[in-house]
Amino acid sequence: MSSRLKHPLMKHSLTAAITTAVMIATAQASAQTLRFAHVDPDDWATSKKGAAAQVFKNLVEAETDLTVELYPAGSLGGETELIEGAQDGTISIAMVSGAYASFCPAVAVTDIPYAFPSAPVAWSVMDSEFGTALAEHCLEQTGLRTLAYGETGFRHFTNSVRTISSPEDMAGLKFRVQTIPLYLELVRALGAEPQGIAWGEVPTALATGVIDGQENPISVIYGNNFYEFQDYLTLDGHVYGVDHLLINDEIFQSLTEEEQAAVKRAAVVAGNTGRVIQQFNSAEGIAKLQAEGMEVTQPTAEELEAFREAAQPPVQAYLREGLGDDAVWIDRLSSAVNEASARF
Repeated sequence: MSSRLKHPLMKHSLTAAITTAVMIATAQASAQTLRFAHVDPDDWATSKKGAAAQVFKNLVEAETDLTVELYPAGSLGGETELIEGAQDGTISIAMVSGAYASFCPAVAVTDIPYAFPSAPVAWSVMDSEFGTALAEHCLEQTGLRTLAYGETGFRHFTNSVRTISSPEDMAGLKFRVQTIPLYLELVRALGAEPQGIAWGEVPTALATGVIDGQENPISVIYGNNFYEFQDYLTLDGHVYGVDHLLINDEIFQSLTEEEQAAVKRAAVVAGNTGRVIQQFNSAEGIAKLQAEGMEVTQPTAEELEAFREAAQPPVQAYLREGLGDDAVWIDRLSSAVNEASARF
């Protein structure tokens, strides 16, 4: 009789040892590869998240032995799926925007209408103590570490009926908005009728007059050829969208100190790259929309104040009721905006 049959425990011990070794080797290999996912196109020139991801990859791989794999254009799912993937570790890094508020409700305060008077103020606020504290708060709730903030950009109204330069001009118009309560409250507060239409159906709804208008950043308005259905653009900037560059904290903690430092540096550059790309696209997009025949209206400071006075109080009241103890972040944001605004 062979020795293998005489001592079956040796076989089991050897198998267990091999399995353990393979698991350790796999974990070590995984730690050397960061999976970075987002929903934007993989394009340096026109995609804010695409450019940010490419910059992050190049900087991290130049400074460390880490490998960064990019998964753009929603190839691993929508933003909700990406956040869930980052939480369970199947995705290392996710760059997302509004969906993060479903996981860390305090994030919703950055969507308060007319909260940020300009992009530099928004950048200053998100890169200040406020942004750091919000990141720490969300880390405790989600297990995701915020490496940096980027920019989705200011959202504006378009419509096919008339020029809009005051809340009164919104009366009776039907606007497609995301089916997010905050956005529904915003449009109602301005006197218009919010319509929760699926994104893929928006062009047809605009073309057939089911809705009169919609709201989005300039890059989205131009990129989807909405000028074919819309005659008027109002640059009211009712909501400033923040991009959150998130990493699974267990994965981050598994990196060496040198790797962590390189990842954090690369993330800040990536976030700022996204901001620059978005600003360029907005400036260029306005000119292109005008060239396509859209009438562009820039409300005055007094007119914008009228929009803010109409929309902000009811949305803040809605958030205070829904956020509970997290409603303190509304006041923290207001203080941070006032402080930053004084510098601009």
